Amino acid sequence: MNSRPAPGLPLSARLRRLNRLNRPMVALLASVALVRPVFSVTGATDALGRPLTPLLLTLLISLFWILALGLSRVREPLLTAVAAGVAYAVAALVLSGVLSPVLTGELRGPLARPQAVLPMLLVNGVWGAVCGVCALGVRRLRGGSV
Repeated sequence: MNSRPAPGLPLSARLRRLNRLNRPMVALLASVALVRPVFSVTGATDALGRPLTPLLLTLLISLFWILALGLSRVREPLLTAVAAGVAYAVAALVLSGVLSPVLTGELRGPLARPQAVLPMLLVNGVWGAVCGVCALGVRRLRGGSV
């Protein structure tokens, strides 16, 4: 019995997987996630109450991602979810960079603290990965191919 781990995919195979990303799904998921910063910018988060509103929004967005990926025929649900998490982070950075000077007169948010950009990208990528793994679980429960 061979106890050595199987070698990883070659770089060319990993890059081909990126070409299989469903870009419209990535854009849809990232757009849905932008509900959170929009709630924050418009003051709806404060009006509805913290910390419950951001937590509830995150839960609802996550459920949407999991069901959208788990019930769809997207080829790479895990990779798609990670890409959506990173795309959401980039979109939120841009949104913050554009809206904060317009609404408050000064740059606020992650772009005002550059050391926060990388953790933001990583956290949202991990969030996408967790949703992607859950979507794979939904597919297994449905009896579909993973």
